[in-house]
Amino acid sequence: MAVEVLTTADGRAKTALSHKYAAEWFASRKAEAPLAIGDAMPPDRPSRPEKPELLSPRDVPKRRPGSPQGRIALLHAVAHIELNAVDLHWDIVARFTDTPMPLGFYDDWVKSANEESKHFNMVCDCLEEMGSFYGALPAHAGMWRAAEDTAEDFLGRLAVVPMVLEARGLDVTPGMIEIFKKAKETQTIEALNVIYAEEVGHVAYGSKWFNFLCGRDNLDPKAEFHALVQRYFHSALKPPFNEEKRAEAGLPPDFYWPLADELPPPYAR
Repeated sequence: MAVEVLTTADGRAKTALSHKYAAEWFASRKAEAPLAIGDAMPPDRPSRPEKPELLSPRDVPKRRPGSPQGRIALLHAVAHIELNAVDLHWDIVARFTDTPMPLGFYDDWVKSANEESKHFNMVCDCLEEMGSFYGALPAHAGMWRAAEDTAEDFLGRLAVVPMVLEARGLDVTPGMIEIFKKAKETQTIEALNVIYAEEVGHVAYGSKWFNFLCGRDNLDPKAEFHALVQRYFHSALKPPFNEEKRAEAGLPPDFYWPLADELPPPYAR
């Protein structure tokens, strides 16, 4: 199921399949007859539609969010992030089945993939309401790099994707919501509020299963997190951090401030 989602190119078709298989998984869990986890090799890269054109980050045009075109560009970037998140969550389901995990692990990531699918479609609906669509603009080609770098490192994947990249979403989403509030874009504000609330859970799942694996292997979670982020994440973490939401997701300040490119405030040291 996960590999079929990963090898479906069109965003709307990919997310429809994601919803279908998530529903099947949770129906089987409710019936107390869970589907077999199975074994299948996910692709190195998920299938993607012909558009958007994928560019190096430095070549993606910068647009000011104060204009309608700038807000469309911002939303287009969010749609691209959400589509990659759908694939990231199905990839972690399929890629690391050689490590025995409780069924709750699969519950969490199938739920996350299902929510990311909803997020992608909500943002696409907003783009279409604004006279655009996903694929109308170029997008960031490097979104899958963290997945490639951690393709053979389960702990590294948990550290970098939910606990760094998705945690960054908690930092920046409130500012995006303010941009669309100023523009009175009600539909987009509602979509971003849903995304903001549900992303806390995705970061929390990363933290939970990272700590679970560290405990099972008698590793110090904080030291392991620092080592893995320094190995796989190719820059310092950038404040300001949303410390309240990060704490809600199980990420204490002493995990991320030592990796930042500036000194923490006194209370975080």
